[in-house]
Amino acid sequence: MPEGSLVPREMRAGVGTQRSGRNGGEPRAASAEMDAQRALSERPVISIRARISLAFLLCFVLICGITITGMVFISSLNGRQQFLEEVENFVFEVQNARRFEKNFFLYGTDLYDGLDQIHAAERYLKRDAAEMQALMGKAKFESLQADLAQYEAALTKLVGLSRSGELNTGTVRQEIEGQLRRHGADILAEAQALIDKERLAVSTLMHTSMLVATGALILVLIIMAYMAGFLTRQIVRPLGRFMAYADRIAAGDYSPIYPQRKYRDEYSNLAMAMNRMLEELKRHQEQLLQSRKMAAIGTLTSGIAHELNNPLNNIGLTTESLIDNFDDYSDEQKLKMIDQIYQQVERASGSVRNLLDFTRTEKVPFTALSIREVVESTLRLVQNELNLGHVALQVDIENNLPEIRGNPRNLQQLFLNLFLNSIQAMPKGGTLGVQARVDSDEFICVSVSDTGVGIPPEALDEVFDPFFTTKEPGQGTGLGLSVSYSIVEKHHGRITVESAVNKGTTFSIFLPYGQKGESINADITESNKR
Repeated sequence: MPEGSLVPREMRAGVGTQRSGRNGGEPRAASAEMDAQRALSERPVISIRARISLAFLLCFVLICGITITGMVFISSLNGRQQFLEEVENFVFEVQNARRFEKNFFLYGTDLYDGLDQIHAAERYLKRDAAEMQALMGKAKFESLQADLAQYEAALTKLVGLSRSGELNTGTVRQEIEGQLRRHGADILAEAQALIDKERLAVSTLMHTSMLVATGALILVLIIMAYMAGFLTRQIVRPLGRFMAYADRIAAGDYSPIYPQRKYRDEYSNLAMAMNRMLEELKRHQEQLLQSRKMAAIGTLTSGIAHELNNPLNNIGLTTESLIDNFDDYSDEQKLKMIDQIYQQVERASGSVRNLLDFTRTEKVPFTALSIREVVESTLRLVQNELNLGHVALQVDIENNLPEIRGNPRNLQQLFLNLFLNSIQAMPKGGTLGVQARVDSDEFICVSVSDTGVGIPPEALDEVFDPFFTTKEPGQGTGLGLSVSYSIVEKHHGRITVESAVNKGTTFSIFLPYGQKGESINADITESNKR
């Protein structure tokens, strides 16, 4: 996780929370950022707008299909109803003709009205012939036509006989009456069967339309559920992913966003914009880290000046004495004085070398290192600060501590920030304690304690926030502990703080080793491959 990450307050001091990013080591190389951007940009474009428009178009087509189906059912039902009315009208005309027929035989009334009714029935039969034939079958329809024709012929014959007076013959009257009754009964029976069949068809059609309407309703509900799921997949779920990305970035993990789908849409453009933002954030974090280093150098200036001034004075005095009394010294004394000059030069060179190592800006990969060496090299940097502040040093580092994997310069800056804070918290002198031990099968614990002024309880939750400081205005930037927290997070570790006012403060740094330390190295290797 990159240095200087801004971490939510509730995840910080006093809770011992451990968090880790995907890379767990140095920020990813520029090639990884380019790979992520290329992978996002080179996919085929299928926008969310196009997918939603297509989904609604399909819904519209489906609704149109349901509507057309309903209209077809209604039209068919209306046609059936009209046909049923036509058949009932046909039956009504035949029944009226038979009524006139009975009245003739009973009362001798005129049969012309009966003929008119039969002619009307024939017109209905001709007009609906195709539908009747399709419904009844060709044989039955032809039988109905034949019965109607014979009934009409018998009725016409009856009218003719009635005019000529030949109807009084009993045999002729009975024969014609039998024909009329037989053919009339057959017509009505066949027509009634047709009506019953058509009513059954109408009933079946209505039942089918109800089933279709119910099915259409269920289908619409299913489509609505699918649309809700579709919108969730296309809009809400990616939003959830980007909320997770935002949380990850807030936690200091600046690893780039890689594609989640095989196509590109508006969220891909958002991911590319976030990747550019992450790159800028990492660059600014590196600048913040370097500026913090320079601030630490400013704090060390007085001590370094004293550290360089002492050996230079010793070199000057020894050289002056050697020049003035060169002939009076023996060869052994001269060699001893030259050796003293060399030792002072080495002392000054060591101080300068430590500063140069600390201020280097190039990135150093995670390597196996000894926590003892890191702590002791950092203590050498603040030795003069300890002397000037009258601070006693107590170091308790276990022997044979396992190696960890880390960035030596980042860890040196981490401990330098903590050491300087502790020294500054003891303006009247005190004791700086440094302990290192194996805390568990996964972590080494390094504790930095002081006997200074302490931190108020209400400020403990804010000590790792950027720009938060308990120092007087102008005496601190409030970035040291924020940078320290980021360095610990970068190493997959955690940092906690305990403090009491006027009693002192203890910072505990937990750094992984063993399998957990190896996992950091694996993450770095994978990041470098990308």
